[in-house]
Amino acid sequence: MINQSINQSMKNITKDNILQALSHVIDPDLKKDLVSLNMIDEVQIEPGKVKFKLTLTTPACPLKDFLTQSCITAIHEHVDPELKVEVELSSKVTTKRKENEELLKDVKNIIAVGSGKGGVGKSTVAVNLAIALAGTGARVGLLDADIYGPSIPLMFGLLDEKAKGFDRDGKTFVHPFEKYGIKMISIGFFVDQSKALVWRGPMASTALKQLFTDIEWGPLDYMVIDLPPGTGDIPLTLVQSFPLTGAIIVSTPQEVAIADVRKAADMFRNEQIGIPILGLVENMSYFIPEDMPGKKYFIFGQSGCRKFADELHIPILGQIPIEPAIAGSGDSGKPVATEAGSPSGQAFVKLAEAVAQQVAISNSIREVFGH
Repeated sequence: MINQSINQSMKNITKDNILQALSHVIDPDLKKDLVSLNMIDEVQIEPGKVKFKLTLTTPACPLKDFLTQSCITAIHEHVDPELKVEVELSSKVTTKRKENEELLKDVKNIIAVGSGKGGVGKSTVAVNLAIALAGTGARVGLLDADIYGPSIPLMFGLLDEKAKGFDRDGKTFVHPFEKYGIKMISIGFFVDQSKALVWRGPMASTALKQLFTDIEWGPLDYMVIDLPPGTGDIPLTLVQSFPLTGAIIVSTPQEVAIADVRKAADMFRNEQIGIPILGLVENMSYFIPEDMPGKKYFIFGQSGCRKFADELHIPILGQIPIEPAIAGSGDSGKPVATEAGSPSGQAFVKLAEAVAQQVAISNSIREVFGH
């Protein structure tokens, strides 16, 4: 009798009923409902149960739990409060690349990590961001564009490794190195790092372009680029020559650091360049003593980055603490983001989620999510 009642009630529930209910769920970032965003697929209706796939804009989506529960609530409110709802999560990373763009055509999003000055931890942020993004299931590449001070070989424990080429159609290509779930390349894999690299600007710019075009990257959801500090030839070559999705600026909280970061922001926002700034990362944000885990000390101040972010109308994507574990892990060849459960690792997981979120928001302006 109970089964007959369930079967009878299910006869009145259709796919259109489910989609209509889910059209009440609004993505807080994209400001549209999940159905019109083509984020709902494979709806299946069974006795007492409905199943469907929710396709997120990134595997790093920080809203996945919120959206899942919102879908369940919407079906209970608008269809049947007794229905069992199963939501299968998947992801399809968005892009605003045009189909006819040949340069790095298999890379969906290129994210530049820059700073106005050295010593703010830009490379540490770039490396750990890439690893944290890969930890979510995304396909990630990391390019060390700091021609004069490459750090990726050291940070990945690959100082003695050299890149190897292969020929295809009369041209030499290079396989990137792979470690901790990401593909990476650096000028450090091609030169003797014990000697100073004495290259003029044009030669360095040419080398940088080859790191993009002569590497067998394959399909990537995100390519993270560790820029050299400042606003000289190398950063300018990059931002003017390649289809960047957006830029992340790294700073420490001191006012003197903010003054230099302003120059980097001005470069990206220049009318002739026009690269969106996805947000600001505040590195060395605070210190937590081991014997007092509930206490934060803001050694370099607390409001500098916040004021600057508010001035530019951009978010603070993450606040990375001062911890010996972060510096030590880079020197040891095992970046801290490989330990996602540690406090420092968690800081970079949250940063990866925030960056992926801002990329999806930026891409949504072009409305490219459709199947």
